[in-house]
Amino acid sequence: MNKEVAIFGAGCFWCAEVLFSRLKGVISVSPGYAGGESIDPTYEQICSKDTGHAEVIRIEFDSISMRYKNLLDIFFHIHNPTTKSRQGNDIGSQYRSIILYTSTAQEKKARKTVENLNKAEFSRRIVTEIKPLIQFYEAEDYHKRYYEKNSYQPYCQLTISPKIVLLHKKYSHLYKTSK
Repeated sequence: MNKEVAIFGAGCFWCAEVLFSRLKGVISVSPGYAGGESIDPTYEQICSKDTGHAEVIRIEFDSISMRYKNLLDIFFHIHNPTTKSRQGNDIGSQYRSIILYTSTAQEKKARKTVENLNKAEFSRRIVTEIKPLIQFYEAEDYHKRYYEKNSYQPYCQLTISPKIVLLHKKYSHLYKTSK
């Protein structure tokens, strides 16, 4: 096994956490905060928009079974990377699209993916921030596995469940069979 870490912010981390956790080669997914200046921020501080942090997920994956390039492709197709500080009804800089790379190889792949998608796929320019990871702060326990614990909630039903269906349909070849 070849462990690697990817950090993505694609709007609400509840959604991103459940989507990436269903992929082959993904060892773990943790919601948290990164990309800002504050040390050890809380959810309430993130929501105040004073920390500079975004809601992100930390994906630990086996780079032999799951390529970073595939994670990038999925990342760009589970949210709208052309809107600044907004994903659907979730509005604020904490919901911005962001990739926090952990190596120069990840940075190069992320920038090349954006370049290719801007040329071929999206009608508006991608505004996803791409910058080095300085520090990842794990979210409070009540955010972890939120969808699994609260799938009956309206937000989960209206926002997350449809994305799970689309992910499975488009990326069934990368989907774990046990979920």
